[in-house]
Amino acid sequence: MAENGSTYKDAGVDIEAGEQAVSRLKNFVHSTYTPNVLTDVGAFGGMLKLETQGMTEPVLVSSIDGVGTKVKIAAMINRYDTVGIDLVNHCINDILVQGAKPLFFLDYYATSKLVPEQAAEVVKGVAEACREAGCALLGGEIAEMPGVYLDGEFDLAGCIVGIVERSKIVDGSRVQPGDVVIGLASSGLHTNGYSLVRKVLFEDHGYKIDEYVPELGAVLGEVLLTPHKSYLKAVSSAMEQYEIRAMAHLTGGGFYGNIPRVLPSDCQVTVERRHWTVPPIFQFIQDKGNIDPVEMHRTFNMGIGMILIVPKEHALEIVELLKQEGEVAWIIGEVHKGAREVTII
Repeated sequence: MAENGSTYKDAGVDIEAGEQAVSRLKNFVHSTYTPNVLTDVGAFGGMLKLETQGMTEPVLVSSIDGVGTKVKIAAMINRYDTVGIDLVNHCINDILVQGAKPLFFLDYYATSKLVPEQAAEVVKGVAEACREAGCALLGGEIAEMPGVYLDGEFDLAGCIVGIVERSKIVDGSRVQPGDVVIGLASSGLHTNGYSLVRKVLFEDHGYKIDEYVPELGAVLGEVLLTPHKSYLKAVSSAMEQYEIRAMAHLTGGGFYGNIPRVLPSDCQVTVERRHWTVPPIFQFIQDKGNIDPVEMHRTFNMGIGMILIVPKEHALEIVELLKQEGEVAWIIGEVHKGAREVTII
């Protein structure tokens, strides 16, 4: 019989490392607090006073998501300050398509072995994106789970809650034939398709994460780690001035999986590929993997991170406004009578 009993640390969970991680990230979290936050780091539940002045029927909108296997790219390049940005911006865009603005965010970080410095870098990115959006990082969880995650592995997920006036919800119900489709440029892959990317580039072709790739004009890992873009500022401005009939965030499922989600049952969309510039990373992946164009547009955003469906008579004005707000935008398609599907020409 052992002289001393077993400890949690013997089993692979270091409570002191967890406490150190929380201590490191407190300042990042505090930087996102608004006057409406009523709790501090360490509370069992985060509390936020709900401001609804000027609203008749406030509706809460929530979403939960992760960044997929992009976390493996972060681990490969040993850089952890951008995946938190990915996580928050992905979630912001998901509720933005229904017209909502973010109130607060919760994050979940899990790993095989907790490294406080690494956890703090991840949360630093989460806090940076929250702060940019005026969204409080209200709580979170850091979990050390040896045996569930392989050595060096980690995962990241988050939940967002936003608010919208019921009369201003964007749900696609007003979409009709003749409406125009506007595409907003993505910053790159965003957070989707990384399993295919890793197979094609690293497994099949043996590229190194720190390798300079002439076709991209950059180091491969840096291109793959480019943060997911938030469209909150520009799209909010457009919604204040114009009627936006539907929006779709082009994430997993690409064009074919996401646009039909916001169409009425009697409408379809035709998109013309010639109307926007596809970033080099997509052509590079397609060439190296000999990937069919349909598969590319089903897996990746192909340079379009968000689409807006708007009345034709205001389309050019909306594109100009989006450009004034710092976005790159194009008219890329049109709505026709049909059966809730997408055709890419």
